Amino acid sequence: MLTIIVMMLAAGAAVAEIRIPMVFLKQEIDRPPTLSNLDPIPDDLGEKGAHLGLSDNQTTGAFLGHRYLLETVLIPVGGDPLAAADQALEQTPFLILDVPADTLLKIADLPAAGEALLFNTSSADMSLRSQNCRANLLHTLPSYQMRSDAMMQFARTKRWDTLALISGEHPEDQAFADALRQSAAKFALSITAEKTWTFDADMRRNAAQEVPLFTQDLGTYDLLLIADELNDFGRYIAFNTWLPRPVAGTEGLRPTAWAPVVEQWGAAQLQSRFQDLANRPMRPQDYAAWAAIRSIGEAVTRINSSEPADLREFILSDTFELAGFKGRPLSYRNWNGQMRQPIPLVTQSALVAQPPLEGYLHQHNELDSLGLDAPESACEAFQ
Repeated sequence: MLTIIVMMLAAGAAVAEIRIPMVFLKQEIDRPPTLSNLDPIPDDLGEKGAHLGLSDNQTTGAFLGHRYLLETVLIPVGGDPLAAADQALEQTPFLILDVPADTLLKIADLPAAGEALLFNTSSADMSLRSQNCRANLLHTLPSYQMRSDAMMQFARTKRWDTLALISGEHPEDQAFADALRQSAAKFALSITAEKTWTFDADMRRNAAQEVPLFTQDLGTYDLLLIADELNDFGRYIAFNTWLPRPVAGTEGLRPTAWAPVVEQWGAAQLQSRFQDLANRPMRPQDYAAWAAIRSIGEAVTRINSSEPADLREFILSDTFELAGFKGRPLSYRNWNGQMRQPIPLVTQSALVAQPPLEGYLHQHNELDSLGLDAPESACEAFQ
């Protein structure tokens, strides 16, 4: 009996030595002005999601002797994100990153990041999942094309075959517009007319007069797509168009990583816990940060290791699954590091659908019908 107790204590001591420090690194940026300030971006966007993930990891880790730690590093506008990342990498190989796409690449290329495990929770940039991918960088935020593919699956199912597109002038708007074009072609839909939003007038007073004239020459279409990633002008389009048609994209019916109206599959419980923590609804970047922290925790739990190389190998394996409150297990694509996940299609008040939809099959995983599939990705770092 004494021998058994000694062995158990020794095993417990060995498990207790697993310590997983993590850093949430966020670069603050100057955002362009928008026509309305009704939906301000929270100062703690992403950060609160990471802390909820930490809490979930700690709940499991308490029983296994795994100790999770999280430090938040905020880089002010004009600060040096590379210096901050270098300093963070001296403490831990696990970085949760909320920085622009070009900064992500620079951090991933730091000598100190060579053996690290980095998570992109804020950039939907397509090149990060293709020609500019990095082997040490995984992505929990859906790409632009994952969202646009979800939108086009729904449009195809509804037989909305003819589309029109209005996009903003900002780079994020143009990136999502490009994804919508690619997805339309992928699902054999036609974007027959396009316009770029160039107004700088106060649409809060002029929308009812200006928008009908602006949309009159779009012709006939089944669905009007809006690419307004900054949430600037899209709110003024619906119900003001010359031709009365449904609106989708960044306004109306929206493809997103997460929204307050997602309540099935246990999501209501996640929503409630986040509301209690942050005193606001959970947003896509919060969900992406939560998923990154939870991915680390799930991997540590399953293989009982804190080595980044071991965790990366397991996370990219067919064995890894993460319960993400979206109705099916989440996993990672081993050709570009993107997290597979359903994409909710939502309005302000309801979940309408959650692609991949029935009938959109894939030879390996139906979730790979959303976004870049292996033959479409130019990523070579994961080979």
